[in-house]
Amino acid sequence: MPELPEVEVVRSGLAPAVTGSTVLAVTVFDERSLKRHDGPAEDFVERLTGARLAGPQRRGKFLWIPIVGGREALVVHLGMSGQVLLREPGTELDRLTRISFDVESPLHGILRIDFVDQRIFGSMAIDDLVETPDVVGQLVPTQVAHIARDPMDPDFDDAKFFAALGRRNTGVKRALLDQTLISGVGNIYADEALWAARIHYDQPTGALSRPRARTLLAEVRLVLGRALAEGGTSFDAQYLNVNGESGYFSHSLNAYGQQGLPCPRCGRPIVREQFMNRGSHFCRYCQRVRGAARI
Repeated sequence: MPELPEVEVVRSGLAPAVTGSTVLAVTVFDERSLKRHDGPAEDFVERLTGARLAGPQRRGKFLWIPIVGGREALVVHLGMSGQVLLREPGTELDRLTRISFDVESPLHGILRIDFVDQRIFGSMAIDDLVETPDVVGQLVPTQVAHIARDPMDPDFDDAKFFAALGRRNTGVKRALLDQTLISGVGNIYADEALWAARIHYDQPTGALSRPRARTLLAEVRLVLGRALAEGGTSFDAQYLNVNGESGYFSHSLNAYGQQGLPCPRCGRPIVREQFMNRGSHFCRYCQRVRGAARI
C-alpha cells in the first residue's frame, strides 16, 4: 500500500492546484469510498460544494485538505490502491473513478480532481479538526489524532521514540509498522531500513542498544528521503502520482522483493519469510538476531 513517500508525493503534487481553490461541483460514483465519512453521500457533496480549500497536509499515510473558515478538512486515505489524479475538464473518466470534483484554482483555472481506487480500501471524508496534544495550535483530523508523528516531521521526538521502543515487548519490524509508535513506515521501507541498519526484522526491541536504535532511525529517514527523491515506489499501476506517473524507487531496492538475488553488501542471497500476512525480506548473514543492553 502507499507509504509515507507515496502519500507525500501526492500531497506535494496537489498543493499548487488545490491551495486557495474553490470546489465547484462534487460527484460521488461509489458510496463505498465514503465509508469513513459520518453521513450519506448527499451530506458529503453539500458540505464540500462551494468550500475553499487550504494547502494539503499529511501525517504518516494520511492526507487532508483543510477547509478555509472552519475546523473541518477533507481527509483522504489511499488504502491499498487509491490514486488522486489531477485532470483537465472534459478528460475521460477512468472506469475506477469513485469520487470526482471540479475546482477553480487561482493559479490554474478550472481543474478536475479524481479519486480512483481499484480495491476500494481507500476513502474520502469530511472530518473535524482537533488540536494536537504536543504542539499548541496545530490541528489534525480526528481520524488522524491517534497516529504518531512520522520521522520526517520536524516535531518528531527522537528521545520519546527511543524510550517507547525500549518499552515494547515485540520484534523491531512490528514496532516500525505500529502507526501509534511511528507513522508512515510500511513493509517496503521497514525492510529497506532494517537491511541498511543490519538489523534482523525479529530483533527484540528491548534488546536494541541506543546506538543501534539511533542507526535504525537514521536509516529509516535516509530510505524515506531517497524514495521521496525518486517519486515513491511503483510495482504496477496501483500507485501513481497526481499526473498519473510512476515512482522509480523500485529500481533502488536492496532487500524488499529481492528474494533469491545476491545481497548488495555480502553477495549471499536475500531471503523472504512469512510475516504478519505479508513477507519480510532480509539477508541471513548481514542481519542476525543479537543480544544487547536495553535502550
